[in-house]
Amino acid sequence: MKKLSLFCVLFAGMTILYSCAQNKKDTAVNEKTVFGKLPDGREVYQYTLTNKSGATVKVINFGAIVTSLTVLDRKGKLEDVVTGYDSLQGYMDGSSYFGAIVGRYGNRIGKGQFTLEGKNYQVTVNDGVNHLHGGKIGFSKELWTANTVQDSAGPSLQLTYISKDGEEGYPGKVTLSVTYTLTDKNELRIAYKGTTDKTTILNPTHHSYFNLSGSFNNTILDHLLTIEADSITPVDKGLITTGKYLDVTKTPMDFRTPTSIGARINDKFEQLAFGKGYDHNWVLKNYSKGKLRKAAEVYEQKSGRLMTVYTDQPGLQFYSGNFLDGTAKGKGVSYQLRTGLCLEAQCYPDSPNKPEFPSVTLKPGEVYQQTTIYQFTTK
Repeated sequence: MKKLSLFCVLFAGMTILYSCAQNKKDTAVNEKTVFGKLPDGREVYQYTLTNKSGATVKVINFGAIVTSLTVLDRKGKLEDVVTGYDSLQGYMDGSSYFGAIVGRYGNRIGKGQFTLEGKNYQVTVNDGVNHLHGGKIGFSKELWTANTVQDSAGPSLQLTYISKDGEEGYPGKVTLSVTYTLTDKNELRIAYKGTTDKTTILNPTHHSYFNLSGSFNNTILDHLLTIEADSITPVDKGLITTGKYLDVTKTPMDFRTPTSIGARINDKFEQLAFGKGYDHNWVLKNYSKGKLRKAAEVYEQKSGRLMTVYTDQPGLQFYSGNFLDGTAKGKGVSYQLRTGLCLEAQCYPDSPNKPEFPSVTLKPGEVYQQTTIYQFTTK
């Protein structure tokens, strides 16, 4: 009888240990595979993070790019909701910034010029006469160092890039780390941390194109969008902010209540004409440095997927995929006009030249920090 009792105790203990091990595994699955090689022979790796519900995010250490993000629909079906290429070559050659971390400066700087501490700087011009998303190479086409990290919220991957002084014309050596966490609440959490050894500007953002329908053959025009903003920063013909604010009331830019993206996208409205659709920065409500709050929601009615965006940034760039034209291909499709949308949390475009906008200046001894969360639920 005593032997049987001892056996039961041992068996129960082993069961508990096995269960704990399984639970730990379920909440922190990380897989690493070779994704390709750069022309100089350096290998690029893809990391797969899987949470308790089976949702996955795949990230490569080239450009800190999210190549895939699978989340559940209302029927419990997992499907990919971000555009991407099938090979490293696609990301090397592509110009759409699919899934990338862009910087040093996400968005545009007029004529690629700005002044810091009385000194004028000229950074790379790569968008007509303007600077866009960090320049010709930028953070999105560099190889980052990757390390899996422990996080009680779910599996995490930290990527780090050191940008040299003078890179793309920017002053100072900047070290930026970006940590992706796929939480067990089905959130893709992106945490940024940056430092510099010389006064510079820093405004990175994430550039995934989302399509919640589960098929990239569908456009995003029937997605219902809500943005927590009463105004935008209007742009000129070159898509450079004017320095003014435009009230969205009674305009096609008003997304304060759920509105289909396609409802007013073809309206005769100067800002839509300039952007060939939506490609503007919304001034988010309740900005306080370091404060995380709700910025936007996107709902796709057929799948039931609801994506809620939280950020501590002052602005949100909504881009409706106006320049997708079928030339970018991946995941079995050619990405056509408006088959993906971007919601890029950031500071305002051309802030270095607009003193009335929130500052993007980073000095030695200071730490740049940003947190943005894309949360996925169904209804």
